[in-house]
Amino acid sequence: MTFQFDHIAQQVDDIASAVNWYIEFIPGARVLYQDDTWAFVEANGVRLAFVTSDQHPDHIAWRVSIEELEALALKTGKEIKIHRDKSKSIYIEGPGGSAVEVISMQGSRWE
Repeated sequence: MTFQFDHIAQQVDDIASAVNWYIEFIPGARVLYQDDTWAFVEANGVRLAFVTSDQHPDHIAWRVSIEELEALALKTGKEIKIHRDKSKSIYIEGPGGSAVEVISMQGSRWE
């Protein structure tokens, strides 16, 4: 399996404030997507997702092909979820109870 780092997601109370802070603080940061419950910011090659607590847990995401995601879902017994941007993923528990998202961008706006 080929895992490629995709993003880090952080729960925040106010998406707009988090986005504004990063845009002002990190030179070259830019908004890839933003709404009231979710935002994607790219900063010097690193993608950061800001989410509300009712949408996603704090997590680190690793990108795989759709075939690899399907195989891993079968192996772990996890159901693949389709997100609003058409990406597909599963969440598994990492060390210390941390959330790890394994995601495929095939067919999504990020492909």
